[in-house]
Amino acid sequence: MSAVLREAAEQIAPMRLQDIVEVLSVEGAAYEFPWTHGNFVDSLRAGHSAWTMRDSGGSLLGYAVVMIAIDEAHLLNLTVSPACRRFGLGWRMLEAMAENARGYGARSMLLEVRPSNGAALQMYARYGFVRIGTRRGYYPARDGREDAVVMRVPL
Repeated sequence: MSAVLREAAEQIAPMRLQDIVEVLSVEGAAYEFPWTHGNFVDSLRAGHSAWTMRDSGGSLLGYAVVMIAIDEAHLLNLTVSPACRRFGLGWRMLEAMAENARGYGARSMLLEVRPSNGAALQMYARYGFVRIGTRRGYYPARDGREDAVVMRVPL
């Protein structure tokens, strides 16, 4: 376990199958087009690096799922509960995921983010992610599909 994750061991822990019901509740509150139960189960079964962040009382604050492929990490999902946003938890989770990915030998991290998600775009840019492309029609949207901004940061 990495230093960042050890330091926050009471708060950040590996996601387990039994966490998924609670994770889905936050996912549904956070997004109009949330990941499904199957998306989370498949990620865990595929061996992706999946983590939850909880407060000292055990309430779920957020979670993240990262796929590690050789020397690159792909941040698939990073979500903070809507009621817990603007307290730096997304940044803390992002730092923990980057540290974890480094521990697996990743030298860069890639992600997709909706162009309409200004808060996430701002956080990722502050962290050092740079835009490297666009995936056309990547996300479902109310009026069809929304593009994804593809970003990468060296680790």
